[in-house]
Amino acid sequence: MGRALVIGGTTFMGYQLVWQLLAKGWQVLVLNRGNHADGFGGKVERLVVDRRSAEFVRVLADQWFDAVVDFACYNRRDAEGTVAALRGRVGHYVFISSGAAYLVRDGIDVPVTKALSEADYPGPLSSPPSTPDDLANWRYGAGKREAEDVFEKGWQIERFPATRVRLPIVNGLRDPERRLESYLWRIRDGGPLLLPDGGVGLTRHVYVTDVVRALASLVGQAHSIGRAYNFSQDEDISLQELVERLAGLLGAPARIVPVSVSAIQDAGLELRMVSPLSGKWASRLEAKAAKRELGFVHRPVDRYLEDMVEGFWTQDTPPQGYAWRSAETVLAKRLG
Repeated sequence: MGRALVIGGTTFMGYQLVWQLLAKGWQVLVLNRGNHADGFGGKVERLVVDRRSAEFVRVLADQWFDAVVDFACYNRRDAEGTVAALRGRVGHYVFISSGAAYLVRDGIDVPVTKALSEADYPGPLSSPPSTPDDLANWRYGAGKREAEDVFEKGWQIERFPATRVRLPIVNGLRDPERRLESYLWRIRDGGPLLLPDGGVGLTRHVYVTDVVRALASLVGQAHSIGRAYNFSQDEDISLQELVERLAGLLGAPARIVPVSVSAIQDAGLELRMVSPLSGKWASRLEAKAAKRELGFVHRPVDRYLEDMVEGFWTQDTPPQGYAWRSAETVLAKRLG
């Protein structure tokens, strides 16, 4: 197979990808700041460096990588530093982008009203929003978009061999934000479950195992270089229906209480803590190109929800937002 470098690689997608690459026979190196134990033992080589420091280029000097998968590139500066460090030293570079890169394009509605394909990407950047939460989300998407533009230009001008992969919300039990798991804890305790506007908005996510399997197959596919692909499930499902399906798998009722975002904020609660999948800055992506050109496949929503619930029973520490559970209950009683 060859030498593969995973930038990031100690949590969630990166962690699982390292194991997938090892199983396929790759020699794997992991580059990060060394802030977290990774559990790989002696199976990988570690490069400990801050990618935004001058040491990044030095650490990668005189090295060759058949493939690089980068989970930790967030803006133009990161991307330019990557091209400088890996120029002439990589056979195939895969940049993990985000569906948020679509949402900051001028003319795209937020929340989105349709599934977005790669053809929806070209266009100017929208103006920054004024509210702090919206601005933070906009900056994330704009940073990913700027990084993508660096890699696209790098391919066109100097044939820097980059493929860009855009992801929606990725579900899985190792999700560091523990988003889907947050609803499982609330269903299990039998209390009220606050859903902004009743959870009628449509979602379109993807399961981590499907993403990782597709990434492990993507590296080295020369025909993907210079291109961008969405990885996503096909099903649109409302958050209310998602919660009800989780409740069915848990064997417990979902006591859904519709609530406005303003009521959550007036109660001193944060939306992302109460209902982390309710934010309007969530992309809905179409993956036809990835299925056609890369062989991307994903398991049905019900199948991966079964896996999530099965793994949930091993969790003994609730997510951060669960600390405000009593305040949620008080708000639900006040709403009647």
